[in-house]
Amino acid sequence: MDFKNKTVWITGASSGIGKAMAIELSKEDTTLILSDIDEKGLAEVAKACAKNNCTTLIVPMDLCNQNSVESAAKQVFNKNLKIDCLCQFAGISQRSLVSETPLFVDRKIFEINFFGAVALTKAVLPEMIKNGGGQIAVTSSMVGKFGFPYRSSYSATKHALHGFFESLRAENVKNNIQVSILIPGRVKTNISVNAITKDGKTHGKMDEGQDKGITAEKAAKIIYRGLKKNKKEILVGGNELLMVHIRRFIPGLYYYLSSRIKPV
Repeated sequence: MDFKNKTVWITGASSGIGKAMAIELSKEDTTLILSDIDEKGLAEVAKACAKNNCTTLIVPMDLCNQNSVESAAKQVFNKNLKIDCLCQFAGISQRSLVSETPLFVDRKIFEINFFGAVALTKAVLPEMIKNGGGQIAVTSSMVGKFGFPYRSSYSATKHALHGFFESLRAENVKNNIQVSILIPGRVKTNISVNAITKDGKTHGKMDEGQDKGITAEKAAKIIYRGLKKNKKEILVGGNELLMVHIRRFIPGLYYYLSSRIKPV
């Protein structure tokens, strides 16, 4: 994917990796569609992108609401914009035990992380196919590769994204649809601060490990390089990514380590 003179739709664009990715792509003569529930944050990102003479379109969207997703897609298509790349960064994490988490919390996490991403993809995919192809990037997580304490439904949504988007990729090789699954480890964003607890409230604290993670700007550069190469999976982070390989090759060690995670 050469991003020059392309149109890229970014969700979760008001903060974190989504914001950093928008600013990174704004250097490439790229037209950016910026979506998030935080309209004020989107305006600030658009302003930052404008410093690089980048054209932006702000399209607010609530991934919990299918009508909002479909309305956002209709707004974009009414502008006669050809979507070359869809980058989905929006999501929410969790900090609670399985035994204490009511089902409404699990459902909320799935609505945002899984069904929201699927709904937008289904809205965009037919247009991409009609236009001769495109690229879709979706954000999983290191815990999309294995289960992790206090992240049960968050981890489950990320596992589900792998299954869905790997299937989508296999179905659409003939349609020139490239799919990249992004696998961040520790990136210093507010995802732990904004995570929800057993009662559906905001966690409100930065995880100690995440606080030592790579910056969102560094993460965006890694993702940018991976997307240019059409990599099917893009690992993003530091030494913590070793856990992905430990789970695959030394599962016994993974089981031991995961059972010793400190309570939140």
